[in-house]
Amino acid sequence: MFNRQFYIKIWQELSSEKSMVFIAGPRQAGKTTLSKLISRTYTNNYYFNWDIAEHRTLFFSNPSFFEGIRRKDSSTPMIIFDEIHKYKDWKNYLKGIYDQFHESYKFLVSGSGRLDIYQKGGDSLAGRYYMFHLFPFTIAELGRVNISIEAFLSNPLYISMGQVKKHKEIWDMLSNLSGFPEPYLSEKAVTYRRWSNTYSHQLIREDIRDLVDIKAISNIETLYFLLPSKTGSPLSVQSLANDLKVSYNTVRNWLEVFERFFLVFSIPTWTDKITRAIQKERKVYLWDAPRIKDPSARFENMVALELYRAVTLWNDMGYGAFSLHFVKNKEKQEVDFLLANNREPVLLIEAKMADEQPSKSLQLFQRALNVPAVQLTSEGDSYRLVSNDRNKILITPAYQWLSQLP
Repeated sequence: MFNRQFYIKIWQELSSEKSMVFIAGPRQAGKTTLSKLISRTYTNNYYFNWDIAEHRTLFFSNPSFFEGIRRKDSSTPMIIFDEIHKYKDWKNYLKGIYDQFHESYKFLVSGSGRLDIYQKGGDSLAGRYYMFHLFPFTIAELGRVNISIEAFLSNPLYISMGQVKKHKEIWDMLSNLSGFPEPYLSEKAVTYRRWSNTYSHQLIREDIRDLVDIKAISNIETLYFLLPSKTGSPLSVQSLANDLKVSYNTVRNWLEVFERFFLVFSIPTWTDKITRAIQKERKVYLWDAPRIKDPSARFENMVALELYRAVTLWNDMGYGAFSLHFVKNKEKQEVDFLLANNREPVLLIEAKMADEQPSKSLQLFQRALNVPAVQLTSEGDSYRLVSNDRNKILITPAYQWLSQLP
C-alpha cells in the first residue's frame, strides 16, 4: 500500500543526472525498504549492508567486490551501499569507486547518520553525488494530493476540501503513532510505545555512543527525555545545562549530535530590521512527535515536521534555497513559522489548536512582511479567508492544507 512513490520519483529525477545518489534520514524511516524498491527497477542489482558481518568481510577482501555481480542482461547494474558511513574512510572509498566506475554502474548510498555533515573538513565527494532525505510518513505523502511546487508557491492560500475525513484519520494516526513505518503500519498504540522506548534507547546507546565517543550516555538520555516539555518555545540551553549540571557548550554539543542522528531538528529565528527579531534563538522539535504530551505543543511539532520535510526536499530537488524559521520580536510577539526562499520571506504559518480568529501576532507580522499567511487549526471541515489590509489570511484545518504541500 505504501510504496514510497513520493520518494521514488525524486530518485528517478536525481539519478538521471548523477550515477551516485545519497539517501539520508532518520533510523527506521524506511531507507533500506526504499533502496530495495528502487533496486527492483534494475535487472542487475546488488545490495551491500555494512552492518552485516559477511558483507564487511567481502568488502575488506575485495573493495570492488560488486564487479562479481551475476548479470542477467547488458543493462546498467544498481549497487546499494547501506550504512557505509560507518566505515571510517567511507568518503575516500566512495570517491575512488565513483571515479573508476561511474560510467558503468548506478550507486545508491543510504545511511541514518547525517551523510551531509558526518565528517568535518573538505568534502572529497564534492560534485560526485546528489543527495535527498527520506522522512517518516507525512500527511503530504499519505494524502497524495500531488500539487506541483510551482502551483503551490504561486498561490499558497489555495485549499481544496476534498477527502477531509481521510486526511483527518491519517493526521490522527500520525499524532498518536508517529510517521515511522513500524508503529504507523501496526495501527496499535501499544506497538508505538514499545517501539518508541526501544528506538531512542538504541539510537543513543548504540549509534551515538559508538560513533561519537560520548561518555555521559545517561545524561544524554536525560536531556532527550526533557525535550518534549520544551517543544514550542525557544530553547534555553543554559536552563538545560543548569538542570543537568553540565556546561552550556556540553548541552549545545549534545543537541547538535541529536540533530546529526535525526532525534531532533531545529529552526532559527527570522532576523531582519522590519520585524526587529531577536537573534540567536532556536526552537527544537522531535522526529517522534507523540512523545510530546501537551496537545498544543504536539500539534505545533507535527506542523513543523510537515514544513521541514517540504523545505528539505525542495532544496534537495534544486527548486530553490528554502529555509524555515519562526518570528519573534523584542516585544515577545511571535509567529510559529516563516517559510523563506533565498532569504526572502514567502509565507507565514501559525499553528493554533482551535482558534478561528487570526492571531494578532500573525496580522502584525503579515503587515510588516507583506506576504501571504495561513493559520492552521486541528479540527474542522471548512476554511475561511480573512482580510488583513492588502493581504489575506487563510484559516484552515492543518491536515487539509498540509496534505497538499508538494
